[in-house]
Amino acid sequence: MLGLWLAACASPPPVADLVLRNGRLLTMDDARPVAQALAARGGRIVAVGSNADVAPYVGASTRTIDLRGQLAIPGFIEAHGHFVGLGESRLGLELTGTTSWPQIVQAVAAAVRRAGPGQWITGRGWHQDKWTAVPEPNVEGFPTHASLDAVSPDNPVVLVHASGHGVFVNARALALSGITRATSNPPGGDILKDAGGEPAGFLRENAAQLVKRGAGEPEPSVAAATSRFREVLRLADQEAIAKGITSFQDAGEPFGTIDALRSAVDRGDLRVRLWVMVQGRVAELSDRLERYKAIGYGNNMLTVRAIKVYADGAMGSRGAWLLQSYADKPDSVGLPRPELATLPQVARLAIERGYQLAVHAIGDRANREVLNVYEAAFKAAGRSGAELRWRIEHAQQLSAADIPRFARLGVIASMQPIHATSDGGWVGDRIGPARIEEGAYVWRKLLASGAALAVGTDVPVEDLDPIANYYAAVTRTLTDGRVFTGGQRFSRMEALRAFTLGNAFAALEDSIKGSLTVGKLADVTVLSKDITAVPDDEIRSARVVNTIVGGQIRYEAR
Repeated sequence: MLGLWLAACASPPPVADLVLRNGRLLTMDDARPVAQALAARGGRIVAVGSNADVAPYVGASTRTIDLRGQLAIPGFIEAHGHFVGLGESRLGLELTGTTSWPQIVQAVAAAVRRAGPGQWITGRGWHQDKWTAVPEPNVEGFPTHASLDAVSPDNPVVLVHASGHGVFVNARALALSGITRATSNPPGGDILKDAGGEPAGFLRENAAQLVKRGAGEPEPSVAAATSRFREVLRLADQEAIAKGITSFQDAGEPFGTIDALRSAVDRGDLRVRLWVMVQGRVAELSDRLERYKAIGYGNNMLTVRAIKVYADGAMGSRGAWLLQSYADKPDSVGLPRPELATLPQVARLAIERGYQLAVHAIGDRANREVLNVYEAAFKAAGRSGAELRWRIEHAQQLSAADIPRFARLGVIASMQPIHATSDGGWVGDRIGPARIEEGAYVWRKLLASGAALAVGTDVPVEDLDPIANYYAAVTRTLTDGRVFTGGQRFSRMEALRAFTLGNAFAALEDSIKGSLTVGKLADVTVLSKDITAVPDDEIRSARVVNTIVGGQIRYEAR
């Protein structure tokens, strides 16, 4: 009787803001891997379990969603993308789907007809190795600018390579930027030149920084520039939320952009949570890191606690730094970035200021050099890599000798599954079959060695869509149906864990994100299909039904 009386007197739990019920919840929490329902209050998860477990949290003000058996998972986390770059890419020519150089020339011609006198034409997403034919004339497979000059003699044109590691420009852009046959290659960059010694149009890696975008145009007013930037953020936020992303790890922004992102959070303009790596020279980092460090700013909408450095370029532009020369360019091993010289100093700063370090390294030589710097930094500071959770962004091509070092040093391999299937049709031309087998996009080898992995898309290099990225991770299937080194596939649950809890771990945020656990942020993605169970060919047809951030429904499919 006493027990019944105590039960009757017990206070009901606080009413939840949101309840999800009748679903299949894959929680990523080993204590309760699968559940049926969830309740959230004040932005946090307050209950996970059966419908009956969650029923006491339902009140008159609770929004209740019947999932009707649909899959609910911890909100997708994008582990490596470029948030501002995503928004910017939506304001220019979208060239990702182009299959030939003439198609791009036609797109530029159409843009010129819409443009004002002298207005810069911008675009992004082309990749010469995905064209159906090599353009003629060409330099290293890249076109020359004469065809662009013919359709845009007065409007400068700058078209960013899909990798983001090079640009193609026309004669007008070259002239406005002061780039001539006498212009020297900058450190870590290369101005491709034709047989006559004239700039052909493609500027590889750091040479792209020579382009003076906006030259010849009227200086925009502060109001116009501010309005444009807010539109860039709106477009990026809109796309992320619609694709089920609840947290976005931005792989490198300057301090000024971080100021603008903080202001956007203050205004309530963003619905997706941002975790941002900061970029800058050593002196600037030393001066500003402490002031800019932010953990969970604006109700966990903005975190700044990592530094981004580049060690090399990209495979598509032949800028990745290799131990052996390129198979299709025997006179080159790629381009190390000048920032490598100061990486030991940046590493010391990161340890002193409590920042993670995240270094872009694609080629096997670049990865080895970064691992060497990390190992020396850990030893000098008497710190554990597993504690610091430093990252190598991409870790795309590795030497067999370096694969075990990730786990041994506690370094996270932040990789992009979609790169493997996007690059698989042409990367063999760059490095040959032996090096592909040894260390190209080797998720399985890294996992087997005990390394921690994070996964992203590198948007706008690839589409932000986490479902397409998940499909690439578990099938490694190319667009033509071939499987690219299928032995390196993730299992379905390994991939889902990587996209959620693994990515939270890589950002030192696994205590608040990445699993549907009581006390964590109520960030949830609801999908129309169970991507862990449907046949391979049905994964890509799964759609985002709801994106929930902090218990608030930020996207709802119509």
